Amino acid sequence: MSSVLVIDDEEGITNVIQEALSRYGYDVKTACDGNEGIQKFKDQLFNVVITDIMMPNSDGNSVVRYIRASSRRTTPIIGMSGTPLLLNDSDFDKVLFKPFPLQSLINTVRTFPPAADFEKVRLRACA
Repeated sequence: MSSVLVIDDEEGITNVIQEALSRYGYDVKTACDGNEGIQKFKDQLFNVVITDIMMPNSDGNSVVRYIRASSRRTTPIIGMSGTPLLLNDSDFDKVLFKPFPLQSLINTVRTFPPAADFEKVRLRACA
């Protein structure tokens, strides 16, 4: 089963995304800000990270910088933002501008390797 980390300070958004992705068989964990998201990323392997940009404490740009500097730098990251000017999209694999159709997010997540292929892809990227 593929695991997804969703980071957003709006609980309603994380709940909707968690419910939708769970229906498609994803194991979804949530975090309410960048600090909590980074801690969960450190503690568990995720196939995809979805993060809002504008959040208290550490924002989504901090999350993407942390992940890209880590040993798991190839983890796919989807950025979400209602304020595109705050988005440093060069390090994101995909960017969705709020509001977006939920099906668009699901389709985007599905483009990344499933759990069975994740380790192979990561090992190839590190070789």
